[in-house]
Amino acid sequence: MFDQSMIELLQERHDFPCAFTFKAIGRSDAAFTARVLSAVRQHLDAEEDPPHSLRETSGGRHVAITVEPVVESATQVLSIHQAIAEIDGLVVQL
Repeated sequence: MFDQSMIELLQERHDFPCAFTFKAIGRSDAAFTARVLSAVRQHLDAEEDPPHSLRETSGGRHVAITVEPVVESATQVLSIHQAIAEIDGLVVQL
């Protein structure tokens, strides 16, 4: 499913479970933010939104969302990353 080298790299650099930062930039609308949070919640099997912050660009066309959930494994990190990559309205994922 995922490249083993990516899993190994994450395992070398993080002691799971741990907080992990996901960042995404997309069109500035509430639906984009909701889709990102929903994707993360789904992979955490959580009912509440994980800790997050928003920052709108100066022109107001885009929003940057930073989500910092506690993740259980490298595979979970990659699953969340992949889910965010598929979100409608995504411009950049960091």
